[in-house]
Amino acid sequence: MIHAQNTAIQQVIDPIATAGSTTAEEIDTVGYDYALVLVIVGALNTNATAFEIQESDESGSGFALITGADFDGGTDIDGATLALPTAASGDNKVYAFEIDLRGRKRYLKPVITFGGSTTAVGCVAILSRAAESPVTTAQRSLASSLGGVCRI
Repeated sequence: MIHAQNTAIQQVIDPIATAGSTTAEEIDTVGYDYALVLVIVGALNTNATAFEIQESDESGSGFALITGADFDGGTDIDGATLALPTAASGDNKVYAFEIDLRGRKRYLKPVITFGGSTTAVGCVAILSRAAESPVTTAQRSLASSLGGVCRI
């Protein structure tokens, strides 16, 4: 089994230049036990003011911050206190939220906000540890998949 193929990958924030807050899609986690949410930022013209993951039992409403899923004071995997990305040090990086979904609410939503200047940002969620393995491109939430070509 190739574990990386036992995932669903969802585009959450279109890779665009944005001024201020971004519009993130909800992530429906039903059937999965783990989520890796990757936020990709380009050259930052301003500091982030929010960089967090929220959750809800209902689609479209009731979202609240997941305790500890916030770059403004949360803790990384090494135990260091996190800080919001800044224009001075956050350029052209990938930021990760690693979330154990067991016992969590069904829907996740990234909240990524920068000051008023334009900043390029994109976001994808990789859902894994599925109860039932996704086997089609659609089940993996992909537009298309070039599978089996790069076997080692």
